[in-house]
Amino acid sequence: MYQHILVPVDGSATSTKGLDEAIRLAKLSGGRLRLIHVIDDLSLALLMDAYSGSAGNWRNELRTNALAVLDAARARATAHGVSAEVVLRDTKKSTVHEQVLEEAADCHADLIIIGTHGRRGVGRWVLGSSAEQILRMAPVPVLLVRAPEI
Repeated sequence: MYQHILVPVDGSATSTKGLDEAIRLAKLSGGRLRLIHVIDDLSLALLMDAYSGSAGNWRNELRTNALAVLDAARARATAHGVSAEVVLRDTKKSTVHEQVLEEAADCHADLIIIGTHGRRGVGRWVLGSSAEQILRMAPVPVLLVRAPEI
């Protein structure tokens, strides 16, 4: 059974659905969660453009928010009796999906669980899909937990 479950989280309702499924599975298997958040340079660029701030300040803000997301996810797992570690990564070196896949290898994950919108067509093309790239390239099984469109 799965003992080392990697769960990318971003604080959205969609990622929370993935986290909740990971918690359920970890409880059944007696496994541990490794929660990962990746600071995305595209998000940083969009924020800087929208608010014309300096990169240093926005990166610190993104880091602070990322740590809060990770803390909340860990607290959610702990409240359900599931052990969880957290890791924060940055896309300075590579893409979000590459960072998640690297973490999966580094922590010897047995499974990756990801919340996804399940967008198709133009919506997927415009927004991209880290989940799809992880699914295609992962060295371990991937469970996609689809959240309904809002």
